[in-house]
Amino acid sequence: MFELLGIPPQAFFGQLLLGLINGAFYALLSLGLAVIFGLLNVINFTHGAQYMMGAFGAWMLPNWAGIPFCASLVIVPIAVGAFGVLLERVFLKHLYHLDHLYGLLLTFGLALIIEGLYRQEFGSSGQPFVNPIPGGTNLGFMFLPYYRGFIIVFSLVVCLATWYMIERTKLGSYLRAATERPDLVQAFGINVPRMITLTYGFGVGLAALAGVLAAPAYQVSPQMGSSLIIVVFAVVVIGGMGSILGSILTGFGLGIVEGLTKVFYPEASNTVIFVIMVIVLMIKPAGLFGKQK
Repeated sequence: MFELLGIPPQAFFGQLLLGLINGAFYALLSLGLAVIFGLLNVINFTHGAQYMMGAFGAWMLPNWAGIPFCASLVIVPIAVGAFGVLLERVFLKHLYHLDHLYGLLLTFGLALIIEGLYRQEFGSSGQPFVNPIPGGTNLGFMFLPYYRGFIIVFSLVVCLATWYMIERTKLGSYLRAATERPDLVQAFGINVPRMITLTYGFGVGLAALAGVLAAPAYQVSPQMGSSLIIVVFAVVVIGGMGSILGSILTGFGLGIVEGLTKVFYPEASNTVIFVIMVIVLMIKPAGLFGKQK
């Protein structure tokens, strides 16, 4: 098959691996956006900046405090999630009764401020990062670095665990009910404002976790979030705004499509996701897994 296509199998499977890795980040980031929009109805444009904060947090802990990378997978998402809780309490809670546009403009401005502060402190050039899981294995048709495989498996586990928590547990039912009938949920003695705040912090923590995973794989720089967030929003729109399962499946699926496009038609690899978005919106405006309102 590869001889007929004129493509070396190493190139094909190498791009497929890169597509899965990119898809893992798309899935984690779009999942965080879906959680925030689906449960809070906020379009969180600060998501890219929070992803960048996670990457810098993973870079700072080993270099400044000597804390190993594995601890960053827990410490950094909690720290950045706490920062997200602060943003929600100070800014976002005043916008829930307004149009989505106000939240988008506010979070976009916050993203510019955060990125500017990091650029002022660290400059525009990237920061080096030592591979926390060096080495790899030869599969015969390609070489698989251990850390790249870890990214894919770890991201998939986190995504599926998040989906299960929201869709299959009592806590998830409370969260969904709080978005539809907060007064009724409040009557059962549940603190709805606190639940909303923690939900936003959880979505932000998912973005930070994606940043921690990305730090050893990509260059850690203040611009890394802004260059990715537009693609992630396209992934969310294709999957369906607020759809948890749609974000996961679409994230990994589009990552693979983007990777394979680099093999067969490299010139279209930067635009294929947006072409798919246009086609999906023409056929099903609510997205592949979204519900028409």
